[in-house]
Amino acid sequence: MSLPADNRPRVVITGLGAVSPLGSLLKDLWEGVLQGKSGIRRITQFDPSEMPCQIAGEIPDFDSEQYIDRKEARRIPRCSQIALASAIQAVFRCRSAGYYA
Repeated sequence: MSLPADNRPRVVITGLGAVSPLGSLLKDLWEGVLQGKSGIRRITQFDPSEMPCQIAGEIPDFDSEQYIDRKEARRIPRCSQIALASAIQAVFRCRSAGYYA
């Protein structure tokens, strides 16, 4: 394996993952897009009554424990949990397609 000039191996992403307001799986996101659905709805994860905007793209069905254990999840911000879940989905799909050993 040859390395680029900076001596760092190159990384190629060969899988996809998605956690979005339309669903916590790539399949759900794609189906929602094809149906013209919007993931924007009234905020439910906290009381938005004092906020000027009361709608957002929440991810209602996201369960971090499908990807990391509960104790670890408490130490990781929700946005990082979502990013990690998407990355884990991508690696899983990549392995399923035979691109990753």
